[in-house]
Amino acid sequence: MTPEQLLCKIAKILQDLRIPYAVTGGFAVIVWGKPRFTADIDIIIELTSKNISPLAKALLRVDKDVYVSKEAMEDALERKGEFNFIHPQTGLKVDFWVKNSKADIYGKLKLERAIAKKIDNQKIFFVSPEDLILSKLTWYKESESSKHLEDVKIILDNPKLKLDLKYIKNWAKRQMTIKILEEIIKNDL
Repeated sequence: MTPEQLLCKIAKILQDLRIPYAVTGGFAVIVWGKPRFTADIDIIIELTSKNISPLAKALLRVDKDVYVSKEAMEDALERKGEFNFIHPQTGLKVDFWVKNSKADIYGKLKLERAIAKKIDNQKIFFVSPEDLILSKLTWYKESESSKHLEDVKIILDNPKLKLDLKYIKNWAKRQMTIKILEEIIKNDL
């Protein structure tokens, strides 16, 4: 199974269970920027307690020897954190980032603004390129990993995208990443 096939299987599960989701991280950079290596799949989801058991069961049926913990899912829901799904055959880890749309206005907005793209003839929802830039700025602020800045530059430089810079700057101000964004734009021109 390829990483794309695994992503398609997981997206179908989420769609069948009517769990709002959007792919973010490295896979989204591939869609909005350019191909690059990524060792995991990051997915933002809106999870409720009633979805935990059906989601855990469906993920465990993806393939033999996969790992997902129902307890970790419950903990992620409680603390609005993450839980992992590990697929030994591909060596991939899927990080599910749980969002609470009632308490997290921006998290809800990210899911609402998700854009469908076709992968292997299946509709997969990805965070918008603007929201991916904002996520990468926040992740850089927290980790100082230059990979996030490189990803932002790749997306900003994609001539095929018509980015809403006003939206990006507005949220970058709110997230206190505007100085990082302005430095990237200044040095990129």
